[in-house]
Amino acid sequence: MARQARGQARAGRLMSRRRDTHTRDLFAAPEPVSVGFGPEVTGRGSLASQIARVVSRTTQDAREESGMTRRHLAELLTARLGRPVSETSIEKWASESAEENRIPLDAFIALIAETKGYEALGFVPSLFGYAVVEEKYVEIIEMKQIEDHQRLLDARMATLKAKARART
Repeated sequence: MARQARGQARAGRLMSRRRDTHTRDLFAAPEPVSVGFGPEVTGRGSLASQIARVVSRTTQDAREESGMTRRHLAELLTARLGRPVSETSIEKWASESAEENRIPLDAFIALIAETKGYEALGFVPSLFGYAVVEEKYVEIIEMKQIEDHQRLLDARMATLKAKARART
């Protein structure tokens, strides 16, 4: 009887172990390498409209993911920028019809910082064919570039050796 109780207690301890947070789940979807919104947010209309949609989507995502209201966001932006930012200002920045009210660059940066809406970081570079990647991927990308360059050098070296052999 005591042996059975020890076995059940041991089984209980085994079942109560926490998931290993340091090991990646092989079945989980891979993390995106670059950040940015898709064409459903940025793909059509004037630049002013695209900017408004990025602001709108960033504030919407912050509201859905962390419950951040525009009023609270206005308070955070006011504190970060050192000047008053109203809820109305945020609403105008997020409105495609209010083209005379575009978000200033420092406010755009503060918006990204306060909402953690890092997808918005990809907007400007994407207009020029660039992408924003997390810093942890920079070395991997550089290694891939070096490997590609090394393959080109190896192919060129093989071509030159073949030509040299053919001449002798």
